Amino acid sequence: MSTRTTTTGPARLAPWPAVAFALAVVVHLVVLYLPRAPSTGGVPIDKPVHFAIFGAVLLTAAWAGLRVRPVALVLAGHAVVSELLQHFVLPNRSGDPADVVADLLGVIVAVGIVTRFPWRRA
Repeated sequence: MSTRTTTTGPARLAPWPAVAFALAVVVHLVVLYLPRAPSTGGVPIDKPVHFAIFGAVLLTAAWAGLRVRPVALVLAGHAVVSELLQHFVLPNRSGDPADVVADLLGVIVAVGIVTRFPWRRA
């Protein structure tokens, strides 16, 4: 007779996807909260970077097995909060409503990708 132990706790994150998600979150926070935005030599990459870092967090969260809706809602709130913090709290930074739009578009496109092409962990 074999005994099998099962747990009913929260689902565990898959190891490599969880690492990718953690890395995406760290990059996301560093990019948003550096004391000074890095210079790009006049190349307009700010909006694509905002789009990409918000989308990457959601995509890696889905890959890691997190529920998409709560992550999307947190990211949408963070889009607004991060710009307010940049504008009112961080020296040498300014908030930009267009950045919020780019952030939200990144989240929306990532939700669309995850919804259209569900990611299954092996």
